[in-house]
Amino acid sequence: MIKIGCCGFPVSLKRYIEAFSVVELQQTFYHPPEPKTALKWREQVPPDFEFTLKAWQLITHAPSSPTYKKLKRPIPEEKQKRYGLFRPTAEVMAAWEKTKEIASLVKARIIIFQSPASFEPSRENKNNMRQFFSQLDRGQFLLGWEARGKWREEDIREICQEFNLIDVVDPFQRLPLTGGLWYFRLHGLTGYRYRYSDEDLDKLINWLKGEKEIYVMFNNVYMFDDALRLKESLKEKMKR
Repeated sequence: MIKIGCCGFPVSLKRYIEAFSVVELQQTFYHPPEPKTALKWREQVPPDFEFTLKAWQLITHAPSSPTYKKLKRPIPEEKQKRYGLFRPTAEVMAAWEKTKEIASLVKARIIIFQSPASFEPSRENKNNMRQFFSQLDRGQFLLGWEARGKWREEDIREICQEFNLIDVVDPFQRLPLTGGLWYFRLHGLTGYRYRYSDEDLDKLINWLKGEKEIYVMFNNVYMFDDALRLKESLKEKMKR
């Protein structure tokens, strides 16, 4: 019930799939790959290997975000207000369809929407989210939302429950506000360069107890080593 992995491939594909059975694709956030590339990814891994992925930034982030520097085709200035922030525009919905296409090709189960800290809980932003999630066809996918910034817990809980979204969290910040599947993204206690201590991993293991299905995805410089240490520590504790 506990799936451990990394956000992106910090080592070679061969070494990674020898260690873990799930990965969260990051390239889909910056600029989704060509369909043939996605198919190649799927063909290179075992049948039971799982991909999750981040939705394209054209859905969640405004063109003013520095992450748009990795976009292969710049957004024309006159169209920039039609992208990001869950705006209910044809451009945002097209970005969703592209995200969904790649998710289908790699046979992903979960798609994560990560909103930036600048995406505040204003009335406009809440309305955008409601319109976006009301009209999209999610197919067979489970959808998760990682809220960052000044969102109140009651607002996060309300939106996640209304649209059946996984409340994606860093458990060292808070635990999920909704039941069912849990999805952790670990960004480092003090930032991306943080290395998790044995004490940190013991705390994490305590949160993993129970019957829930839980994804634990590391997103720090030492993600591969930290994820391996968690996997081994968890294995040892289960033997006792």
